Amino acid sequence: MKSVQQMVDEARKEITGHSPAEARQRVDEENALLVDIRDVRELEREGVIAGALHAPRGMLEFWVDPASPYHKPVFAEDREFIFY
Repeated sequence: MKSVQQMVDEARKEITGHSPAEARQRVDEENALLVDIRDVRELEREGVIAGALHAPRGMLEFWVDPASPYHKPVFAEDREFIFY
């Protein structure tokens, strides 16, 4: 069985991190989409970034999976998704 740390380490090999400035540039110049995975209470308390898509963390896998009845077509688009 893998530890949580092993799973995190494996995931980090598959993702690219961006600074806030890099993320903004990718959105503005390359049509990337910001995906806010915070809880709705955090959104209410801390605010949102204009233009970001809210995808609750607990629903993310369902929304991304084309075979899921909860699939959101935006996740089938050919673009970069920047999750925060």
